[in-house]
Amino acid sequence: MLGKEHGFKKYRQGLISILFLVISNFLTGQTSHDTLPSKVTLSQCITYALSNQSLIKQSLLDEDITRRNIRIALSGWYPQLEFDANVQRYLQAPLSHYPNLFNPSAPDISFPSTATNVSAGIFSANQTLYSSNLFFAARTSRELRNQASENTENSKINTYVDVTKAFFDVLLTEQQLNVLNEDILRLQRNYRDAYSLYQNGLTDKIDYQRTEISLSNAQAQRKSTEEALKAKYSVLKQLMGVVPEKQLTVSYDSSRYENEILFDTTKNLDYSKRIEYQLLQTSLNLQNSEISYYRWAFLPTLSAFFDYDPLYQNNQFSDLYNKNYPTSLFGLKLTIPLFQGMNRLENLSKAKLKYQRLELGMNYLKSVINSEYTLALSGYISNLNELRIAKNNITIAKDIFNTVKLQYDKGIKAYLEVIVSETDLRTAELNYLNILFQVLTSKMDLEKAIGDIKIN
Repeated sequence: MLGKEHGFKKYRQGLISILFLVISNFLTGQTSHDTLPSKVTLSQCITYALSNQSLIKQSLLDEDITRRNIRIALSGWYPQLEFDANVQRYLQAPLSHYPNLFNPSAPDISFPSTATNVSAGIFSANQTLYSSNLFFAARTSRELRNQASENTENSKINTYVDVTKAFFDVLLTEQQLNVLNEDILRLQRNYRDAYSLYQNGLTDKIDYQRTEISLSNAQAQRKSTEEALKAKYSVLKQLMGVVPEKQLTVSYDSSRYENEILFDTTKNLDYSKRIEYQLLQTSLNLQNSEISYYRWAFLPTLSAFFDYDPLYQNNQFSDLYNKNYPTSLFGLKLTIPLFQGMNRLENLSKAKLKYQRLELGMNYLKSVINSEYTLALSGYISNLNELRIAKNNITIAKDIFNTVKLQYDKGIKAYLEVIVSETDLRTAELNYLNILFQVLTSKMDLEKAIGDIKIN
């Protein structure tokens, strides 16, 4: 009795432990499903996108499909085993005719050549020793794997660039919103000051009315920017593969991005670093293999085979499988394509034409890459120069605004000049942010054009 109780306790403890592990794993799986925090950096956005973006997942599935197709194509090198069987009953059995040895002048004697019930089987084993198709599959397997992996790399690079640009676009809009909020605060203070001076009879109503117009325009612009920010967050989440319901807030350090805008413009353009060039080079290698295949497709196919054929026959169906009359053989089979209606030669010519077409595509791709690099380099240098000017303009606009505001407070300047200097300052700050975004974008285009973007 004590032994049974002890055994039950051990069973219960083991069951509780198993349930605890299952529940723990379930909860862990639930919490780790969404590993993206609500406040994200650029590196977190890129890392998440490379793991969850649908196009990248499709490319990874295409890699698996390619590997399966290669295995299917190479499966012909393995022995091919087959077994066929049948059971049949003759309603009218075939006859065999033999001469009458006892009376040669008499008609031939007829006998049924088989029993009424027959069951036959064929077990065959075939091993290919040489086949042009299988050699072609083996020769192209590596290039096909490279092509699939390069397609995935291309998807990752495009995702990296798109997510980075979308992230910078969100940053730009948020910074613009911050500038507008600061401007609205200044305008609200100016409005209160101007209205107070008007009530005290020191100025007329034109000053505070002008401030009211500027304040309304700034608030309307802020509303438009807030709506644009929602749309840009939606684009960022779509590129990352994030569900629309997920709330995201980008985290950034403006000084860090200002320090990262520099790029070595003395680098030489190397076409082979571009993934598009690598993809086309792989296609050329595959097409060259196809030319070799059709050039040597006249070679025969050689295989070895073994057949074992069991045969059962009896006039009584119940006794059909009582005795076996098997036959077996092995040998070599040689298949020589003597004439195929010029099929091989036409395919060979077609393969050569496709290779020439790819070569023309390679020349065009080099021209496109060179054009992309030239445009990206020109845009980057131009935007970088404008950024330096825009940054200096902010310093000047702030100095002008502070001076004009001080002079207005002392009654030296008209309020219209305060509004103009306020507008100039806001324009200078927004212009700087726009150009900073253009520099970051053009730098990303330049890195892509020169082939510097590598996904580990």
